[in-house]
Amino acid sequence: MWIVALALVCAATVWFARAAGRRGGAAALMGERVVSLESLPDECPIEAPRAVVIQKSNRALGLYVDGRRVGAYRIGLGRNPEGYKEREGDRRTPEGTYFICTRNARSRFHLFLGISYPGPGDADRGLGGDMVTSEQRRAILEAARDGRQPPWDTPLGGEVGIHGGGGGWDWTLGCIALDNSAVEHLWDMLRIGDPVVIVP
Repeated sequence: MWIVALALVCAATVWFARAAGRRGGAAALMGERVVSLESLPDECPIEAPRAVVIQKSNRALGLYVDGRRVGAYRIGLGRNPEGYKEREGDRRTPEGTYFICTRNARSRFHLFLGISYPGPGDADRGLGGDMVTSEQRRAILEAARDGRQPPWDTPLGGEVGIHGGGGGWDWTLGCIALDNSAVEHLWDMLRIGDPVVIVP
C-alpha cells in the first residue's frame, strides 16, 4: 500500500514540476536560480572577433561575434561561487580575463572548452600568498604571453572550463556549466585564443 502511495506522490511531483515549468516556475521548484539574461550588454566590452562574457552574479553567459551579442545562456557555477578562485578545491569560479586554451570533445560533461586559469593576476596573488613559487608564476605568465594552456598542477588549481551537463544551478567544482545544446553552440563558434571575461 505504501508503495502505491509513494508512486502517486512521485507522479504528482513530476506533474507539478512540468506544470510549473510551463508557467516559468520550475527553476524555483527544483532549487534552481532564476537568471536574468537581459543584464548582458548588447555590445562586447572588449574588441575581439569572438568572445564570451560571464556574469557570475546573474548566472548568465553572453556569446559575442564581431562585437555584437549573438547568444545568451543560463549557467551554473562552482558550489562556492563568490569571490576570486584562490586555490584548488575551493569550488570557486575564477574572475578575470582569460582565453579558450583547450578543447575536449570527449569530456564526461559532453563538451569542454578549457579556459586559461590560472592567469597572470592569479599567479601574482598566488605568489604574494605563498601559494606558488616564482618558477610556477613565471610558467603561468609565459603561457599567457604565448597563448598556451597554463600549468594546471599548481596549488592554484586548474582545468577550469565551460562545459555541458546543465545550467541554472551551482553544482560544479569551479567550472561554468551550461545545458548541452548551449555548449554545442559555443563549441561550434569558439576557437582557441578567444577571450573569456568573467565578472562578479
